[in-house]
Amino acid sequence: MTPTSRGAPEFELIERIRRRAAARDDVVLGIGDDAAIVQVPAGRQLVIAADTINRGVHFPDNTAPADIGWKALAVNLSDLAAMGAEPAWCTLSLSLPTGDAAWVDAFLDGFLDLAAQHHVALIGGDTTRGPLSVSVTVHGFVEPGRALRRSGACVGDDVWVTGTLGDAAGALTQWRGGAVVHPLLRSRLDRPAPRVATGALITAVAHAGVDVSDGLLADLQHVCVASGIGGEIDLEALPASAALIAAFDPQRRSALQATGGDDYELCFTAPATAREAIARIAVETGTPITRIGRITAGHGVRALHADGSEWIAPSAGFVHFA
Repeated sequence: MTPTSRGAPEFELIERIRRRAAARDDVVLGIGDDAAIVQVPAGRQLVIAADTINRGVHFPDNTAPADIGWKALAVNLSDLAAMGAEPAWCTLSLSLPTGDAAWVDAFLDGFLDLAAQHHVALIGGDTTRGPLSVSVTVHGFVEPGRALRRSGACVGDDVWVTGTLGDAAGALTQWRGGAVVHPLLRSRLDRPAPRVATGALITAVAHAGVDVSDGLLADLQHVCVASGIGGEIDLEALPASAALIAAFDPQRRSALQATGGDDYELCFTAPATAREAIARIAVETGTPITRIGRITAGHGVRALHADGSEWIAPSAGFVHFA
């Protein structure tokens, strides 16, 4: 479903959104004024992230409005999760070809469903006419000095990843190729699960972290550059879903897992002494966490086969302006 040629006035759409937005006690003034007013808790730092998703780039043309709404918020919550932050508020800016109230209501079904799961209040934003595009800014809290950054990785650290890799990229590959898209792969593309609970717990043991949005190798490279070190990934250790294994041969599957992107899983480094603690976190959050490599001296990230030979990636990952 896409916006139709007949639409509601802008302020009617804003009022529809305002009526459905949940409240929090720390929101002094929400939707309806020129700006929102919120209260940051004493002794906490504010963590802010922003992302935009566009039709045809971040989601297929036939994506349901509720799935677009879910994903628009999920990709931002994933950034907070990578920092170990607790989500609190968000703003939403919608660019729509026309003001289709029914489309907006369906979009909000997905957006506010995920917001409710993480106690996130929608406090403002904008609506405008243009190509279908969604921009979200999220705000969260972290204790001073506890934010998980990209620059803390140490030589000898293990490299870990949550969940499975390559599912969303597999769905995009099937869709672009005109094949029937596996339902599980499509669900991973449309409704990624931000690892907020896991991110909050790993801050106690991890040295550095990043969310996997542009591809595992590309995003781990960000960590390595920021930390001034190198990394090695064991290709055969990368976790794969049963759906991905069934849909693609091993060579293609490895490429999707290592470089495909759009996973919104967490990749982090931690000392070997943290292995038992990470296993407990996996059980507590119900999220698989897999050890996939190590941090090394030097520069750059290498992916290795089981025999130690280097795997040459077909690409480094998603590039926005290639």
